[in-house]
Amino acid sequence: MKIIIATKNEGKVREFRNLLTPLGYEPVSLKDEGIDAEIDEDGETFEENAHIKAREIHRLTGLPVIADDSGLEVEFLGGAPGIYSARYAGEGATDEERNQKLLDEMQGVDLPLRNARFVCALYCILDGKREYCVTGTLDGFIGEEPKGGHGFGYDPIFMIDGDTSLAELDEEEKNKISHRANAMKKLLDALKNE
Repeated sequence: MKIIIATKNEGKVREFRNLLTPLGYEPVSLKDEGIDAEIDEDGETFEENAHIKAREIHRLTGLPVIADDSGLEVEFLGGAPGIYSARYAGEGATDEERNQKLLDEMQGVDLPLRNARFVCALYCILDGKREYCVTGTLDGFIGEEPKGGHGFGYDPIFMIDGDTSLAELDEEEKNKISHRANAMKKLLDALKNE
């Protein structure tokens, strides 16, 4: 069964292909389907934004779809950047600029107050009657400086233990523990019963 992965991020598409193909699904990207829709994600939660994206792509194509919305929540900042993670340092900002803005805001904050978590909400619409929403998280804390050359986004400043950032893990290691992997495990459990 063909299923659209509602993202322009080829890394995410590759990850979904590895997980869904063994279950008999044929994951395709928006690009594969020639879809270049700009979708206004104006929800107030990761789950709402994933639903908005999934519903619109399903409406446009009539095909099964999986959409995600993910980001970083920092306890000291009241959950910010949250759903604004990608736009935290302004439209068009680089990963490095977003990381630096966050590090500047956390300067002088002691370790016990630097708790953070990555969140990934997945919304899957198979047809008009079968829909699933799952959320996965990864707990850690904000480091003092960027470390590691793997990953993307906030990975270099997100510490998974006392001295290892998410960006220091290779793709295979990260995909075993990440927020997206944890959400995918829940979704795969649901899809196995289809």
